[in-house]
Parts: sequence; structure tokens; C-alpha cells
Amino acid sequence: MTAALAPTPPISPTRPPGRARGLLGVALGYFMVLLDTTVLSVAEPDLAGSLGSSTAGLQWAVTGYSVAFGALLLSAGAVADRFGAHRAFRFGIAAFGAGSLLAAFAPDLRTLVLLRAVLGAAAALSVPAGTAVIARLYPASRERARAMAVWAAVSGCAMAFGPMAGGVLVDLSGWRAVFLVNVPLAALVLALVAGPAVHCPRGARRIDWWTQLAACATLALLTDALIASGSGAWTHAGCAAAGTWAAGIVFAARERRSPAPVLQPALLRTRGVPTLLLAGAAVNFAMVGVLFVLPLVLQQTLGLSPTVAGLAFLPMTLPPGFNPLLTGRIVARVGPWRPVLGGLALLAAGCAVFAAAVSAGTPYALLAVGLLLAGFGVSFALPALVTAVMDTAPEGTAGAAGGLLNAVRQVGATLGVAATGAFLGAGARADDGSPAVAMLLPAAACTLAAVLVARSVRRAAEA
Repeated sequence: MTAALAPTPPISPTRPPGRARGLLGVALGYFMVLLDTTVLSVAEPDLAGSLGSSTAGLQWAVTGYSVAFGALLLSAGAVADRFGAHRAFRFGIAAFGAGSLLAAFAPDLRTLVLLRAVLGAAAALSVPAGTAVIARLYPASRERARAMAVWAAVSGCAMAFGPMAGGVLVDLSGWRAVFLVNVPLAALVLALVAGPAVHCPRGARRIDWWTQLAACATLALLTDALIASGSGAWTHAGCAAAGTWAAGIVFAARERRSPAPVLQPALLRTRGVPTLLLAGAAVNFAMVGVLFVLPLVLQQTLGLSPTVAGLAFLPMTLPPGFNPLLTGRIVARVGPWRPVLGGLALLAAGCAVFAAAVSAGTPYALLAVGLLLAGFGVSFALPALVTAVMDTAPEGTAGAAGGLLNAVRQVGATLGVAATGAFLGAGARADDGSPAVAMLLPAAACTLAAVLVARSVRRAAEA
């Protein structure tokens, strides 16, 4: 038996003063969250050398963030709905800034992984709350689509600046500097959202913390099993797999009996939502998997410095900085499903080109084509996905809908790093054929998601 969803109070049709500043603050908050993912990518070799990390250690440095982010997002949207999205957003941003400062001084890999998990938890609290704030500020569907396009464009600049800024910072001061940039950013975001325009009402949503804990354990153990298998630690992998199975059973049992289920049944039963969630997972599987593998290829195979390696990613990272504005106009005119389909197709093609480039000795001209395809794929798919889920979600579940979408995206990111990184473990090198095989995995994931989205588009046209 499930608890009834609390109705959202009616939204005033008037434009609240200061909503543009609030939108900018929310967008910069997401910019910071994404920057923490992309800025670390080109720091991987320096991080491994500084802390003596293996490929498995690098995987945990990345996935420690996405495991906490993805698992806690399942309830973070409900927290935003329960306590007020603006309160959750501000607290998450403040915690993110403080955690980043501590991560910059991490003495060893275990401490860094733990602090990365803290950052993931803070990001989980702020992201769905931010989308709920936007929904409150821009209640009309077309206005919201344009606002989400601005949000995606500002935050998408993190992809453009992340690898480039990370490379410069690593060359100047080492990997620790990449965390320090979050501290002034967090202060700026808190200043922008300090006014009353972003205030959201409290709800009456219940939160089942024990079920949430079981979800965290399931995802963490699954990630551990995949990373251990990639390192050839089969006994470890087997134990982690058994733990995953046990934690998953506990999660399923509690979820069935919970008066406040982590996975909102009303959302999962809504037509089209499961397909959109799978598409979101596929996009992040591809994007983060590429950002994990290719920096190692560029620096180890081509001998590029961190700064040059960051610049090499510009064909992929620039389109998300400007193309979402065009995507917002397309979504407002034709709806979100076709841009999602086009983005998935471009991502699949880009990953296939990556595999061909690595197999051919990594000629940069061919690699740049794949990067450009992937960049436009992400910039078409993500803002359209957010709009589609927010428009499809039942009344009163804006925070939960945003949280669920971002949760499955982070699960996709976690599995992307674990799965692609497995081909670089167990003695494999970044200059052999392993990265080429690794890049075929996200290509296959995006192709499958595109097929399912195309089927949904066809059914909608026939209805």
C-alpha cells in the first residue's frame, strides 16, 4: 500500500520578481555539480601518480561521487517536496562547497573517495530541488521549456570549461586545485538564490530512510562487483555480487511494504516515463564513460599534457554550452521526444567513431568527429529529457520526478565508469585495443535506448 501524493498548492500566474536571478542561481548550482565531474577527468593520471592509485582506485574516485549522487537522488526529490525545494537547494549547495574544500586537502585515496561521496550526497540534495524551483518559477509549459533550455545551456558550459579548466589547474597546481574552484562558486550560487522569489511550499511527503539506505547499499555493492571484476579480483567480485543480491532483496521487500516508497509508483506507471528514464541512463552511461576512458588514451597514448588533453575535448564539450537554446525552441515547437531520439542517435554514432579512432591508432581528426557527434547528442537529449519528464509527471511530484530522472542518470554514469573502466583493468593498457571495445558499450546502450524511444514516438503518432 502506498501513501497518497501531497497536492502541490496552486502556482500564481504572476511573474515573481527576481525569478531570472533565481534561475541563474539554480543553473550555476548545476554547473558546479557537473563541473565536479568533468573537471576531474583530465586529472586522472596526476591523481593516480600522487596517491599511488590503480585503475580501480581511479574508478572509485569517480564513482564514489556518482554512487551517492544516484542512490540518494531517489529520496532527494521527496526531501525537496517535503521541506521546501529552496531550503534543500541552499543546504545542498552549502554542503557541496564545504565538502569540496575538504577534498582539496585529502591525504589519501580512501579519504578522497569518502569526501567524493559527501559531494555526491550534497549534489543529490540540490539538483532535484533546483528543477522543482524552476517549475515553481515558470509554471507554463512553454516558458518552462525555455527556462530549462537556459538552465541546460548555463550548466552545459561545465562540459566546455571542465576538462579545459581541469587541465590548466592540474598543470599549475596538481589535482587538488580542481576542487578549490567549487568554493567561490558555491558562495555565488547562495547569494543568487537568497531572495524570496525561489521560495517553495512545504509538502506532506513521507520518507523511508531505511529503504533509501538499502538502495545505496545495492548500487554501491554492484559498482564494487563490476570494478573488482575488471581488476581480476574474482573472489572480491563474487562477494560483492552476493552482497548486491542480498541488498537488492532487502530493498525490494521494504519497497513493497513501505508507506512512502522510494520509487514513486505514480511516476513509474505513467506512460512513457520508464522509456525516458532508460534514455537518461544511457546518455550518462555514454558521456561519463567517454570522459573516463578518453583522457587516459589522450595522455598515455598521444602523450598530451593535461592542458592540451582538456583542449582536445572542446568538440564534445562546446555544443552543450550553446545548443540547448536551440533545443529549447525545438522542444517548444515539436515536443521533447524527437530531440531525445536525435540526441541518442548522435551519441551512439559518436561512440562508434571513438572505437574506430582508437582502433586506427587514435588519429585526432577522426576522434574530433566522434567528440563533435557526442557533444551535439548530449546537448539535444538532456534538456529535452528533463522537459519530457517534468511535463509527464503527475501533479505534485515535480521534485520526485526530477530526482528520479537524475538518479537513473547517475546510475548510468556509475555503470558507465565501472563497465568501460573494466577494459582498462587486469593489466590492460590504454594504448592497446581495450578502449576501442570499451567505447562500443555506450554505443550499444544508446542504440537500444534510441530504439525504445522511436517505438514510443511511433505509438504516440498512431494514437
